[in-house]
Order: sequence, then structure tokens, then C-alpha cells
Amino acid sequence: MFRSFFFVCTFTLISLNAGPSSFADSPEQQSTDEQTHVRILTIGNSFTHNATRYLDDLVEAAGHKLTHKMLSIGGSPLELHAKKALALEADPASELAKYKNGDTLQETLKSEPWDFVTIQQVSFRSHDVTTYRPYALQLAEIIRRDAPQAELRLHQTWAYRSDDPRFSRAKPTVGEPATQQAMYEGLRDAYRTITAELSANRIPVGDAFWIADNDRQFGYQPPKNFDAQSLEYPSLPEQTHSLHVGYSWSKSDDKPKLKMDGHHANLAGEYLGACVWFECLYGESPIGNAFVPAKLDTQYAVHLQTIAHQAAQQGGDVVLGPVTSLSAAGKD
Repeated sequence: MFRSFFFVCTFTLISLNAGPSSFADSPEQQSTDEQTHVRILTIGNSFTHNATRYLDDLVEAAGHKLTHKMLSIGGSPLELHAKKALALEADPASELAKYKNGDTLQETLKSEPWDFVTIQQVSFRSHDVTTYRPYALQLAEIIRRDAPQAELRLHQTWAYRSDDPRFSRAKPTVGEPATQQAMYEGLRDAYRTITAELSANRIPVGDAFWIADNDRQFGYQPPKNFDAQSLEYPSLPEQTHSLHVGYSWSKSDDKPKLKMDGHHANLAGEYLGACVWFECLYGESPIGNAFVPAKLDTQYAVHLQTIAHQAAQQGGDVVLGPVTSLSAAGKD
């Protein structure tokens, strides 16, 4: 279900045969009547689920086509995905190498002519660049060997909500970010570093979250002097323009219990993430896309589309549009 809204906008569509480019030097615009089919394989966890939940809808509304397969393990770091892949390298009969659906990474890489393959670090390690090594490289080498036509992208995840309990611990763990800003800056630098090491490109969802969270008009503002213990079911604190799930009630043994999830994206965050993915995969701005989830305010949705476009444009190392091969991209 979605609402449609229409206004004048211009789309930039990158040809399937085009090499790497940026907005500044992108090819001339093509007719939006031309359908682009993008094939992506995503390797990650719930944050990949979050950021791509509405990608199909955006693609359909733009008149394009998407083939998307996901190899996902809840809470999984790069290390776990790399260990599964390396288990198959050591033993072709290894059960450890298989995902829940019975597939292995290597089999999946060979199953489709993927345009993109994406990887991501688990969120609670995302600020620490040392946790990416050597696992990101190990995965990259297998991806480029078994899917040489695909372009490797790093899905840059986002910082937790500013009032997440992680940032209010009495005794923070040494090396752990103490604020949302510290987490964002850490993960931003880590993703950029590893992206450069792998000669790859980013999908800057984390940048988009940071820009949106700090917007003067639409940025999330945690309630002042909030005391979670004082809440009575079903009351909740003000959470307008939150990009994260935040506070909610659950019933355990028929007794309501207040929960806080400052990690995962809510509807607005999922929509923002999908808009970033859409632009980075199709080379087409999400501004003016007719798909808006039914429960998302239209004005706010337009704002999120604009933020996604801004993040994609500002991501100087983000290449727009599928490429036919790594050699075409100059990344042998």
C-alpha cells in the first residue's frame, strides 16, 4: 500500500553499460521510460533487512526491475560470514558453510549475473576499523573470484539513536563510543577506510541517518527529563521524526513491558535507507518517486527523499549505476 504524490523533478539514469561516474560527470539523462534491471546479492544481518525493506517498492514505482537475494544472519559480523565462506574453501562438504536456506556464499555468487554484491559490519562493531580486518578482504576476494562481473559495495550502516541506553552507561566500555556522534564518526571513518582498502564503493545510509537526525526542522529530539520508570501502559514518550524503533510496549505473561530499541530502523528509517540504496544502485534520484509507505507523512517522506539524494551526492566515493565488469570499473 502506498500513496502517490507528483511534482516536477528530473531523474538521472545511468546505463547498464556505463563505467563508474559521479553526479558531476554522469552521462546525459536518458528517458525514464527505459527499464533498468539490477541484480543484487546482499550479505549482512537485520540492518540490511531494514535498509532494503522498501527497495522493491521504490524500484517498481520508478518503472525498473530488481532481483535481490540476501544471505543474512541476525546479529552477524563480517567475521561470521567470512568464516562460513572459508569453511567451504577448506572443505566442499562443510555444513558450517551453509546458510539456513542451504546455500553457500560461493554457490550463490555463481547463481546469477549479479551487478552488485554488498557486505556490512555488525552495528556494535562498526566504529572499530580493526574488526573489519581481515574478514572484509577475505569476502572481497571470494566475491571477485566467483562473481567477477559484480561490483562490490559496502553498506555503511547507521549510528544508534541519541538516547539509546548504550550511550548512558555509568561505566562505558573502554573504546566504545559514548555518544551518537562518536559512534557515527567512528563508523564513517571505518567504512571509508575499508572501502578504500578494497577499492570498492559505499552505500552511505549511515551518512543519510546522520544528516536527517541533525536536521533543524525534522531531526529527532529526545524528550527532556524523560523517566522511563514513570510511564504507564500504553503511554509512550514523544518520538516524532525518530528513524529508530525507539520505545514500545510488549506483553510478557500478560504484563506490559516497556522496551527500547535504539538500534534498528523504524518505518521512516527503512524508507530513508531504501531511498539511498535506490539512488546508489540505479543512478536515479529518489526525489519524486511515487512510492510512500501508507503510514509515513508525505511531507516527511519528501524530506527523507531529499536527504537520501544529498547523502548519495556527497558520498564522493559512491559510484552510481551498474557496471558490466570489474575491469570496466578499473578494479581488477
